[in-house]
Amino acid sequence: MTQITDIALQRIDGSPATLGDYSGKVLLIVNVASKCGLTAQYTGLEALYRSQKDKGLEVLAFPANDFKGQEPGTNDEIASFCATTYDVTFPLFAKITVTGDERHPLYDQLTAAQPEATGEGPMRERLQGYGIPTGAPGEVLWNFEKFLIDADGKVVGRFAPDVTAEDPRLTAAIADLLPAS
Repeated sequence: MTQITDIALQRIDGSPATLGDYSGKVLLIVNVASKCGLTAQYTGLEALYRSQKDKGLEVLAFPANDFKGQEPGTNDEIASFCATTYDVTFPLFAKITVTGDERHPLYDQLTAAQPEATGEGPMRERLQGYGIPTGAPGEVLWNFEKFLIDADGKVVGRFAPDVTAEDPRLTAAIADLLPAS
């Protein structure tokens, strides 16, 4: 199996990338969407990125249209939306699929490495209450699910979509991986 750091990716501008480009950094990987009830999480993710990037954190956003068509835009439209609406400066990648048979290899490895999410439960119950299918256990539940990768490239955490960038469970997990200041 290909190492997670060697999986071919594409930046939102079309240029090639891998997670290996961020070697030695702590990575927070988030599947994002522009028309989701959780889209305002961009604000917290950007604040987290700006406050921790000099310590070695990278927030990497992967737009996905897997949930109720909440990311219908093109890569150019997504990049423009993120820049103008949320002043996003963290890296954005080309739109991918994060669930089902067409799931990107990155998400195959992320979900296999961390099949359960911290904070799992309340959002799944809410979605089910609205009659929205939530997929099999281990699948990405919704937009803004977060995966944490340590500086050695190991997937060490997963957080439910409604665990925000300000949530103490996430901030503590990141702090544990970054050098003390």
